[in-house]
Amino acid sequence: MSTLTVTGRKVVGGKAAGEALVTSQTISGWGGINERDGSVIELQHELRGQSFAGKILVFPGAKGSSGWSAYFHMTRINGVAPAAMIFTRMTTKIALGAVVTRVPAMTDCDQDPLTVIETGDWVEIDADAGTITVTKRKG
Repeated sequence: MSTLTVTGRKVVGGKAAGEALVTSQTISGWGGINERDGSVIELQHELRGQSFAGKILVFPGAKGSSGWSAYFHMTRINGVAPAAMIFTRMTTKIALGAVVTRVPAMTDCDQDPLTVIETGDWVEIDADAGTITVTKRKG
């Protein structure tokens, strides 16, 4: 298995490790996720029916209303939040959502995480150090 290191900027500090769940599409909070089980429910979303609970969520960022952070906050309360978030587009919605979800979060990476990380890769994030270690899945 090969590994690579990505560096980036901390949004929320901490460390986490887990399987990556990657999407090239932004995620909507209100009407886009089920905050009770951590799944994407948006009808036209490529992750529809998949859960991000306990995974490293790699995505462009938030879309929709300012209620985005409330829905991701509820995933934390319900124990189904992602283990960490890596995103490419910083907005006030995603910043507040990352803070209230209380999971390590990073952005402004030196490599595009949407292209170098694939669903199923093992990802270790150390947001305080600004590093993301990716172990590529077999095959």
